[in-house]
Amino acid sequence: RTIRAPVCAFSSDDDFKPKKNPVDLGDEAAVQELLAGYVKTNPVLLFMKGTPSAPQCGFSQQVVRVMHAVGVDFSSINVLEQPEIREGIKVFSDWPTIPQLYVAGEFVGGCDIITTQFQSGELKELLMEHKLLTE
Repeated sequence: RTIRAPVCAFSSDDDFKPKKNPVDLGDEAAVQELLAGYVKTNPVLLFMKGTPSAPQCGFSQQVVRVMHAVGVDFSSINVLEQPEIREGIKVFSDWPTIPQLYVAGEFVGGCDIITTQFQSGELKELLMEHKLLTE
């Protein structure tokens, strides 16, 4: 599932048209709080360039392939839609690159780490440990 932030609701009536989230994305502390909320409420969350169905970089595409190969359901956020989210996640994780994978609220790593953990079986073990994947 792709998380589109910070927009909500769809309707033809003006009162129900998409509205900006009240979070001020110009406020770095508010962005960090928003990111913490996303990570906390999504058991498996991938911050990526593009979407799982249309990745916009090879590294994001590789992690999506790994997630599909493992067979886990995951949420994603397209960092290209919001520059504040794209830069904010790098601060949040203290990791300079995208994609970034979070499992059970914890930062797991980027493309190289995820690929290595997949190949070793460690990623599957992590997901099973958190009951996010069954054998």
